[in-house]
Amino acid sequence: MPDIIQTNPNVLGGMPVIKGTRIPIARIMALIGMNYTLKKIKYEYPKLSKLTKKQLAEILTYYKNNLN
Repeated sequence: MPDIIQTNPNVLGGMPVIKGTRIPIARIMALIGMNYTLKKIKYEYPKLSKLTKKQLAEILTYYKNNLN
């Protein structure tokens, strides 16, 4: 699992989230599906202001391989 993703049974019932937040990976994927850019995701979720393209790619790969 990439470092940017964490699962914890005490956070959203163990759903994969962005590390240090309660933002589910599935929400990020939904935003990408609505054609959100990285810049717009960061605007909507200021806690993700340090999210990089590389981390976003890791999230996409994780989702494709594990949650889809």
